[in-house]
Amino acid sequence: MAKYLCQHCGQSLETPDSMAGKEAVCPHCGKTTRLVLVEPAGSKRPKVTIPPITEVEPLKPAEVAPFAQQLVANMERVIVGKHEPIVLAVATLLAEGHLLVEDVPGVAKTMLGRALAQSAGCTFKRIQCTPDLQPQDVLGEARVDPQTGRTEFVFGPLFSQFVLVDEINRASPRTQAALLEAMGEGMITSERVTYHLQHPFMVIATQNPIEQEGTFPLPEAQKDRFLVRLSLGYPALQDEREMCERFQLGHPIETLKPVATPDQIMRCQQAVRAVKVDAEVCDYLLALVHATRKHPALRLGASPRASLGLFRLAQALAAIEGSATATMAHVRAIAPAVLTHRLIGREDKDTPARRPQDIVAEILAQTDAAATRPT
Repeated sequence: MAKYLCQHCGQSLETPDSMAGKEAVCPHCGKTTRLVLVEPAGSKRPKVTIPPITEVEPLKPAEVAPFAQQLVANMERVIVGKHEPIVLAVATLLAEGHLLVEDVPGVAKTMLGRALAQSAGCTFKRIQCTPDLQPQDVLGEARVDPQTGRTEFVFGPLFSQFVLVDEINRASPRTQAALLEAMGEGMITSERVTYHLQHPFMVIATQNPIEQEGTFPLPEAQKDRFLVRLSLGYPALQDEREMCERFQLGHPIETLKPVATPDQIMRCQQAVRAVKVDAEVCDYLLALVHATRKHPALRLGASPRASLGLFRLAQALAAIEGSATATMAHVRAIAPAVLTHRLIGREDKDTPARRPQDIVAEILAQTDAAATRPT
């Protein structure tokens, strides 16, 4: 094992000698760095000079649209006839959020996550959830090398830029909880050591809402970590015919090439934060969130995290459309995907059960009417 310096934070890290000159993820700052060897004390060789890292000029919000359109078009080579869900998935990535895809089997939930990761040029890992899956199977664990006797941390599949957690509701609550710190903080703590995850980082989880035998429903704290919940649904007849013809000689996911790089994705995420949100638009989205907390059919409304999610996702959707300003129309378009999975209905004899999507539609109609009512 040799010691190297991180070009970003200057901290030392240990990796095998063969890694000299290669790139690796720094466990201290979570960024990709070229490994520069630290010379031992007393060495007569000249000191290593770490080359400076030049700052890249940030993108403007209007420059995000071409990148986003390339991502969408590339993903549509694999996912046929689902333009709106694909745009919403790309917006979730640019808003630095996580995605929950809830639908019946066989509608390309897994392919959506894989196509997004490959299009963005990022690393991808898949976790198949089962009741016997343990937290260390997801996070990794410290193991003793029998040859050297040294304890080394073996990274789990969560150490990837895109992580697909397939059938997340089949994992035990203890394993589900292992995802919370990574999703909320972008880091993982194990054996009193904190590891920063490489950016961009996105968790895409899937679950089947029909088959509930042997599953563990996601707790509210877990669902609240997902910025967006969406469903793909069955394709239209013409789209399914096109899919059969397109997939005749092979699955296009196997030859799908990246159309962006991780650095470009992070620059787009920074540009999204610069999209302007007027005070009236901010008031509108806050009115939607606060209305969920007062609705008589709901026991629990949306959290402040939902307000931030609406704000950031509206910015991302505006940037994808090439606009430098988010509007009420953007908020209105994304509100169901951001709010419905965060609501808990009342269950008593005096209040009939209602679907969350119906409640959100009602709140949207009432808030729109109030916004257009003359003062």
